[in-house]
Amino acid sequence: MSLALPADLERAAAPDSGRFGILRQLLFGTPGSTIATGALALLAIAVTIGPLAWGKNPTTLNILNALQAPSWAHPMGTDENGRDVFARFLAGGWLSLIAALLVAVSAALVGGLLGVIAGFVGGIVDAVIGRFMDAILAFPALLLAVAVTVGLGAGVWTAALGILLGAIPWYALLLRSDTLRVRNRAYIEAARALGARRALLVRRHIIPHVMPTLLVQFAAVFGYAVLMLAGLGFIGLGAQPPTAEWGSMIAEGLQYTLTGQWWIGVFPGLGVFIAACATAVLADQMAKVLDPRRTEG
Repeated sequence: MSLALPADLERAAAPDSGRFGILRQLLFGTPGSTIATGALALLAIAVTIGPLAWGKNPTTLNILNALQAPSWAHPMGTDENGRDVFARFLAGGWLSLIAALLVAVSAALVGGLLGVIAGFVGGIVDAVIGRFMDAILAFPALLLAVAVTVGLGAGVWTAALGILLGAIPWYALLLRSDTLRVRNRAYIEAARALGARRALLVRRHIIPHVMPTLLVQFAAVFGYAVLMLAGLGFIGLGAQPPTAEWGSMIAEGLQYTLTGQWWIGVFPGLGVFIAACATAVLADQMAKVLDPRRTEG
């Protein structure tokens, strides 16, 4: 007769604790997370396959069709240059979401690695990384992104780089804290005593424990990046004309909102709103389901 460990008993008592069960809790655990998951999935599908299915060029000018209200031919109307707003919404959404995704992934890789190294190695390495992260955080995130974009030239990718630099410390400091919490546990000391190398300790024992924090932060940074990219595009530091991007589209439509052509800026604004709110809801749900305190014991 085998001896059941506490972890085995916990899994047996909670059949929903497997990977698919946790994923279901993350995405569909509450009505809010279900709506957020559906909205984000629809938005991602639309901007991915929509441009091919719709077939209209987002940069084609047609002055004769300028400022047309939403119709069957143009579901989101046309802008001041006669360009199809729906085509520009899809193209701008793809650019915005891809850039935000790259920011979140890159910041997670760089910041997460720095945080784990700082927390696990400690000493002078921890001090140097910590001071470097503090130096970045001394600059307001928006001003840092603006400075990088102005210095390197306006564009969506230079804007993404500026946002990335500001997001790295968030990952680094959080994962450093989690690593410090885990590294002195008894089983880590036992593995060290048995001769386990640092790389093995990090891969087998540290990373699984800090992954919940990483995932929560990833969702939060993705939504933050969408908002920041739209903000930089709004002030003219994001994608440059004629490239479609949600922030610049909102800025273009602002001057026509008061004269009744509300659709030019409202639809891209809704895209930013949906993406940011959905990821915020999912980040909150992740924080509840993947609470790092569940790993303590």
